[in-house]
Amino acid sequence: MKKTILTGDRPTGPLHLGHYVGSLKNRVELQHTHETFVLIADLQALTDHADQPDQVSRNILEVAFDYLAVGIDPNVSTIVVQSGVPELAELTMYYLNLVTLARLQRNPTVKDEMRQKGFDTEVPVGFFVYPVSQAADITAFKTDLVPVGEDQLPMIEQSVEIVRRFNRTYAPVLVAPTALVSAIARLPGTDGQSKLGKSLANAIFLSDSADVVAQKVMACTRIRSMFGQTIRARSKATLSLVTSTRSIPMPLG
Repeated sequence: MKKTILTGDRPTGPLHLGHYVGSLKNRVELQHTHETFVLIADLQALTDHADQPDQVSRNILEVAFDYLAVGIDPNVSTIVVQSGVPELAELTMYYLNLVTLARLQRNPTVKDEMRQKGFDTEVPVGFFVYPVSQAADITAFKTDLVPVGEDQLPMIEQSVEIVRRFNRTYAPVLVAPTALVSAIARLPGTDGQSKLGKSLANAIFLSDSADVVAQKVMACTRIRSMFGQTIRARSKATLSLVTSTRSIPMPLG
C-alpha cells in the first residue's frame, strides 16, 4: 500500500527557486511512488491578503501552471484547491480547541513570518492560527510524509502535537505526519538574506524570463562576492538550467 504525501503552497504569487529546492523537486520525484495530494491553500493566503481576494483567486492558476511546469503530473498527483473542500475549515475549528495561545506564540516559523511582515500586535488572527489550518489539511488526507523546507519544520511538529492530543482525547484515528526535508534545506535570497521569499523581494521566480533571471543573478552581491568573474562565464548555462523549469507555455486569454 502506497504511503500518502501532502504538500502545498499559498497562492500569494508565483513560485520561486526556494519552493523548487525546498519541496517541488521532492514532489516530482515521489509522485510516482506515493499517493500524492498537492494543495493550493487559498484560504490560508487570505489570512494576510484579506484585501486582495481577486489576486489570490488569480494566483491559483499561476501556482497550478508552475506545478505543471516543474513536472507535477495530474495523472498521478491530485491537485486540490483548499476552499473547494469546506471540511478542512470545519476540522480547523475543532483543532483550535486543542491548541493554546501560548503554544502558537512559541512557533518560531510564525514569529519569523510576523516579523518579516511587520505585524507585531496587529497580526490577523487567521494568520496567527494558520499552523492549525495546516494540521487540518495534513490530517484530513491521512498524510504520512510532508516534503518541506527547513523553515517549515515547526509547522509539522505542531501538527504532530495536535494529532497526539486528539488521539489521546478522543480515539487513535489520526496519522502523525513525518517531515521530509530536501537536501538543500534553505536557499538564501538574492539580497544575501538567510531566506528567499516573495514578500522580501529577493526571489528568482520559476516564471521569470532568462533576461530577468540574469539581472537578478548579476545584482546579487553575495553571489558576486563569492564567485567574482566566474559567474559571468557560467551565467548562460546557469540561466538555461533555471529557466528550464518553466517548460510549459502560459495559455492566453
